[in-house]
Amino acid sequence: MRQQGSASAATPHSFPWAVVVCGCLIAAMNFGPRSAMGFFQLPLLAETGWDRTTFGLAMAIQNLLWGVGQPVFGAIADRFGTWRVLALSAIIYAVGLLMMSMPTNEAMLHIGGGVFVGLGVAGGSFGIILAAFARNVPAERRSLIFGLATASGSAGMFIFAPISQGLIDAFGWSDTLVYMSMAMLIVPLLALPLVGNAATARNSAETFKQTIGEALREAFAHRSFVLLVSGFFVCGFQVAFITAHFPAYIGDIGIDARYAVIALALIGFFNIIGSLASGYIGQRHSKPGFLALIYLARSVAVTTFLLIPQTPTSVIIFAIVMGLLWLSTVPPTNALVAIMFGTGNLGLLSGVVFFSHQIGSFLGVWLGGYLYDLFGSYNPVWWLGVLLGLFAAVVHLPIKEAAVARPALAPAE
Repeated sequence: MRQQGSASAATPHSFPWAVVVCGCLIAAMNFGPRSAMGFFQLPLLAETGWDRTTFGLAMAIQNLLWGVGQPVFGAIADRFGTWRVLALSAIIYAVGLLMMSMPTNEAMLHIGGGVFVGLGVAGGSFGIILAAFARNVPAERRSLIFGLATASGSAGMFIFAPISQGLIDAFGWSDTLVYMSMAMLIVPLLALPLVGNAATARNSAETFKQTIGEALREAFAHRSFVLLVSGFFVCGFQVAFITAHFPAYIGDIGIDARYAVIALALIGFFNIIGSLASGYIGQRHSKPGFLALIYLARSVAVTTFLLIPQTPTSVIIFAIVMGLLWLSTVPPTNALVAIMFGTGNLGLLSGVVFFSHQIGSFLGVWLGGYLYDLFGSYNPVWWLGVLLGLFAAVVHLPIKEAAVARPALAPAE
């Protein structure tokens, strides 16, 4: 049976601006604090005496729980509404940041900054927001709106990078985490336009009667979906490693720490441009081909950065290029899932794709710390990321941008 229509669903003569604007603000709030985690590494370790493997493991757990939690939260949002999930995730996120601000032992850091922050990010991440947008926005405008939401997350990174470093300098890393914890409690209010937003498609032809198990079996039997999942693993590996370890890497190569702040802010700013451009391009051109080009360009950018003399100028140029490519994978990836399977289980299936992303994130963050402690250098992880980027470029080329055949399924009534 088709579920009761969302209170915020758009009519043929209106556009759900309240849903889009508030969803974009939530994306910025959700992505901002976790993108600034790298700034806390050195002051936290200096005060506690722990090594980089300890911090890296906490961030790896965070990324893994982000991935584990997203399909679960996505399935809940599909069936019971987006607001409930966003409100719960904001509280979990706030608790995690608060625990991270006062880690009396390593376990507390791993539980607070790892488990709780990871689950908090999962419940308010792109998969949840984009699924809500897909249920309210016409199919012909989805890719562009997905790009807008992704750009908003990028704006959170751009805004939180200088704010986080400024607050750390003024009040210390611990108090800064407390302030961030308090800020997350704004999210339930911002999410009010999404009350009642469950899996009700604008077009009833997009909604089919499926259990969670049926939806998962159908997805993993579809070759293009499996390839998409495989490729998105690489995105997670690359961006999580840079987010968590780039500030420390900048210090290791003898460049002033302020350039780490500038670099992450530039990544965030140019990510806005890249995400919007990605949504526009994905609306008009082949999404699989575009994704292959993005991953290839990342490998070229990292290779060039490692081989040329590393100076403040090269750091800034690298940040600009990576910013343009940073989350530009998100709009076409989620749009492909919607094209393949419709919106009825989009939160769940986007979450599954993102789980692969977060397995990559776990390995990128953890290996960054582990291999640094082992070899005294981040270079092995940089080069591994280059090879994975080439792999991702190849696996996206055979993906078919088409809906799956569903002869045995009846539309929801």
